[in-house]
Amino acid sequence: MPEEKYDIRRELVAVCHRLEEKGFVTAAEGNVTARMGNGNILCTRHGINKGRVTEDDLIEVTPHGELLTNRHQPSTELKMHLFIYDQRPDVKAVVHAHPVYATGFATARIPLTDCVLPEIVVGLGSIPLAEYATPSTDEVAVSLSLYIRGRDAVLLANHGVVTIGGDLWDAYWKMEQVERAAQVTFIAHLLGGEKPLTGKQIEKLRAAYTETYGKDIPFTIHDQPGESQRPHIGTGEMDRRFRELLKNILQGSQ
Repeated sequence: MPEEKYDIRRELVAVCHRLEEKGFVTAAEGNVTARMGNGNILCTRHGINKGRVTEDDLIEVTPHGELLTNRHQPSTELKMHLFIYDQRPDVKAVVHAHPVYATGFATARIPLTDCVLPEIVVGLGSIPLAEYATPSTDEVAVSLSLYIRGRDAVLLANHGVVTIGGDLWDAYWKMEQVERAAQVTFIAHLLGGEKPLTGKQIEKLRAAYTETYGKDIPFTIHDQPGESQRPHIGTGEMDRRFRELLKNILQGSQ
């Protein structure tokens, strides 16, 4: 087996195990793919707990989804992954999971688009919310089409999160960043409300980041299409949503 193929298989398995260890997936949830050196896609098979994935559970497909192995069936979300690779030639890996806090925001249909944490601003920009789409269908690609060319992390309404990167670990670490942003935002709201960075603070952050790394930060404060047309969520309604989310989380931990 070529060395590159071995390494990418080993890393994909390691990422799958990490997702399960962190509680970002349960049962057979989630899916992970990577673009191989030959242009084909390596993906997890359908119906397996990610903590139990081995190299034998990985499937190689062409960029168009044609199976190159008959051992297993690929993840039912393969269409979403192939769409992302088609739209982003720079992307080498895609991770889809259901981390509790971030999925809670996705289910409440609350995007994480405010500039709250400097690390998120410089690393991911904002984290938009894609419209609800039936999982495993072409609807998912349509819902992602508004964001995937300019974002490396997207909440999927009532579904979960998808992150992309230059390699498997890059895509995975972004999943951790999204979940941390959701956790901190949730806690800040319980403590009286998150306080977004001001425009002046963001510009100082931009200047510091540009000076240090020689590139601009990928942020937009509000990048949801039709932002002004969406109904305003008042403080009372937001409080109700967060109380309900907290109740569900506590019940799930019992």
